[in-house]
Amino acid sequence: MTGLDPIYIEQVVKTALAEDIGSGDVTTLLTIPQDAQATATLTAKQEGVIAGQDVAWAAFSLLHCPVQYMQAVPDGTRVKSGDLIGRVSGNARGVLTGERVCLNFLQRMSGVATLTAKYVDAVSHTKARIVDTRKTTPGLRRLEKYAVIVGGGRNHRFGLSDGILIKDNHIAAAGGIAPAVNAARQGAPHTLTVEIEVINLDQLREAIDARPDVVMLDNMPIEQMREAVSIANGKVLLEASGGVNLETVRAIAETGVDIISVGALTHSAPAMDISLNIIG
Repeated sequence: MTGLDPIYIEQVVKTALAEDIGSGDVTTLLTIPQDAQATATLTAKQEGVIAGQDVAWAAFSLLHCPVQYMQAVPDGTRVKSGDLIGRVSGNARGVLTGERVCLNFLQRMSGVATLTAKYVDAVSHTKARIVDTRKTTPGLRRLEKYAVIVGGGRNHRFGLSDGILIKDNHIAAAGGIAPAVNAARQGAPHTLTVEIEVINLDQLREAIDARPDVVMLDNMPIEQMREAVSIANGKVLLEASGGVNLETVRAIAETGVDIISVGALTHSAPAMDISLNIIG
């Protein structure tokens, strides 16, 4: 995923605006003259990676008020506290009504990008790639996975239809690792990756014999992961999953695994602190 579809941005932002405004922004409508003008700045209050500028602009443009939004920095920019992110100017009612939706998206997406960058930096001396999971906010998956890319990470499968991932319950229901992988291979198009989850080295050996594309090492200790890399010896890609945090990710990467999936990138990323203040 390299960008966001403008139609999708419009849909998700319209939903957010409808949720926030309801029947009308009564505070702004009662206190601000219809023709009042305002200029506001968006400023970083902490170090981080910016993501979601197009979404932030949509929070104002979809109000159909005469408002202009200027990006001071593009998505992917690393900023420090005090740096200017953007400037919005024009109809004061539009600026005030769109403020919270703009910040909600910009803070959330920049938070995901910022956390992703920390993981990517931690393993930059290894071959390991940091990837996300499907543990995303319902309805906002495209935004969050885009923010992962902006932060330097990679996307795992977007949904259930674009990759085969055979987990423990699939194995149990299918009658074992080999039957599950064989059935997937027989029915899947050649363009679809087959991945299977294992929890120990015996399962790993069985999985390698079944010839999937990727084997996921689920919650394996570091030493066991290192042994798994030796056993696989490049025959399949190895993905580490479970127990991954900023304290453990470096050691996991140094075992020699190819991929490290991190649910926290999207389900636990703190919002980046960004302010919007009227300056005139």
